[in-house]
Amino acid sequence: MSAVPDRGGQEPGAGDQERQRGAVPSAGTPDPLPRVALIREVGPRDGFQNEPETLPTERKIELIDALVRTGLQRIEVTSFVRPEVIPQLADAREVLTSIDVPASVSVSVLIPNERGLDNALALRDSLAAAMPAGARRPFDEVNVFLSASETHNRKNVNRSIAESLAGLEAVLARARAAELRCEGVISTSFGCPYEGHVPPARVLEIATRLREAGAEEIAFGDTTGMANPNQVREFFRSARDRLGDDVELTAHFHNTRGQGLANVLAALEAGVASFESSFGELGGCPVPAGATGNIATEDLVSMLHEMGIDTGIDLPALIECARRVQRLLGRPLGSHTLVAGPVEWG
Repeated sequence: MSAVPDRGGQEPGAGDQERQRGAVPSAGTPDPLPRVALIREVGPRDGFQNEPETLPTERKIELIDALVRTGLQRIEVTSFVRPEVIPQLADAREVLTSIDVPASVSVSVLIPNERGLDNALALRDSLAAAMPAGARRPFDEVNVFLSASETHNRKNVNRSIAESLAGLEAVLARARAAELRCEGVISTSFGCPYEGHVPPARVLEIATRLREAGAEEIAFGDTTGMANPNQVREFFRSARDRLGDDVELTAHFHNTRGQGLANVLAALEAGVASFESSFGELGGCPVPAGATGNIATEDLVSMLHEMGIDTGIDLPALIECARRVQRLLGRPLGSHTLVAGPVEWG
């Protein structure tokens, strides 16, 4: 039996698939756009782990220290996945103990399972014992993740959706007890490269389970860039209706097919004001081969500022961070604003 039933086990019909692809127009007019948007920079984790190069720890620390001084309020810096699985992030302890992050910036780490949480809490507690009273903790939030596609979830973490949910519910309960803010991330929320159509009802049932387990924020990932604006707008309206106002909804788009910022606009029109992105357009999913990564944070910030939406971010300082990582990697990155620079109106 599926852990997340969908339409009584029936296969989605053609109408469902057309609606997911956006062929069926969404009803109503766009909601008023948010005046302020929050951005979580995920490049140091989601970006670096998917790059073929393993960056030196010292350079990671320098880049993170620069990013957190651009006005970003949220940053995901590393993960507690086993080093043999993701060697690019094997230096989690060194990074967390060496970065210099202002108290105004919320630091998050990715937690795959209870073992990962054990390691994260052990690090936090050991550092707390050596720190002066009032010093900031090494991280403030934990992010847990699973896919809304059975095939993608098995390929990614070798578990069924049911197995992942059971494990993450335990992680979320313990993390909340440890006074950590929790985000649940649902990959392949808008489509799967293996299964194609992912029923929105299944995605929202997973989100409901994560919310009930203690996630204060749910991020919906377009893991391989399959989403389109009509689909995004309709989905987030449904998500707000289903999940209520007490949970923060976050959009995580990839620019695999060049639609990332168009999908951001659709999410804004549905009332979403929280986004995840990666400086320089780093990272992303390795499927399909050669695909580009997350939307570039500087492209996102540039568009939002031109629309009159405040992010609190210094765009030139952010572009300089992207320029630094581009030099470090020694190859061009996918960011448009990195090439063109901010809009100058004279």
